Amino acid sequence: MDQKLGLLESFTARGSDGSTYKVCGFERLAKDESLVDGQEHWEPTGVVEYRLADGESVDVRRDGSMRVVKSGIELSVGKPAPAASARA
Repeated sequence: MDQKLGLLESFTARGSDGSTYKVCGFERLAKDESLVDGQEHWEPTGVVEYRLADGESVDVRRDGSMRVVKSGIELSVGKPAPAASARA
């Protein structure tokens, strides 16, 4: 089954290291093979994942807290930072 990601949202978050990160939320989409009209059709799967702008995985816990999987940096959402200071 073919899958791709569809962007749901993006926002900035402050890391426990003091840096600002851009976080992107994606929904996994699956190709709908039942429609054969010469075009590709994608359907939401209901699975959402979060990543930093550079592709690193972000774990979102049930309580809404977030952690960068690879580095363990905790993320908190606050007021958006200027785009120039956002770190990928």
